[in-house]
Amino acid sequence: MIESWKKALVLAPHTDDGEFGCGGTMARLVEAGAEVHYMAFSTASRSLPEGFPADTLAREVREATASLGIPAGRLTVHEFEVRTFPSVRQEILELLVAANAELAPDMVLMPSLGDIHQDHETVAREGMRAFKRTTLLGYEIPWNCFSFKQQAYVTLEPRHLDAKVAALGCYASQKHRNYANEEYIRNIARTRGIESDRK
Repeated sequence: MIESWKKALVLAPHTDDGEFGCGGTMARLVEAGAEVHYMAFSTASRSLPEGFPADTLAREVREATASLGIPAGRLTVHEFEVRTFPSVRQEILELLVAANAELAPDMVLMPSLGDIHQDHETVAREGMRAFKRTTLLGYEIPWNCFSFKQQAYVTLEPRHLDAKVAALGCYASQKHRNYANEEYIRNIARTRGIESDRK
């Protein structure tokens, strides 16, 4: 199935959400020759730990997506303020509609509709509106999803998971977060693999 997707768009409310939610899938898509685009809506500079320059996450997302094989020209980073997306919902929808017209992706990876973070929820809802005639897959951010329906799985090889871990390693500013550790990331993948009858 994944090999039939020639152009994919990843919607990341904040830089690093795409890597956390579907970094392994991005690696597999790139490996399969798909044209992968990544659109982030906020660098969340207000949430940076003390001592990091304001442009840290903009730099880190460039490094992370490049490590996954996504060219710089396919990365778009907007500067919406973190935790304000519901108040700019229409503006976000218009950006998504324009992206659909320009790119016409075969599939879109975006936060799950069950994600309770207000920014993630806004991107998911507006993504549904903008890409309603496109294949949509909602990715899981476990610490924000009190409920998540596993309706589709993308099989990953160890190298794809390694690529996800390496991409997340580019986010030095986020290493203090309790979910930003390699063991946790790999254990989530193992859990989903068992659920889908993989190793």
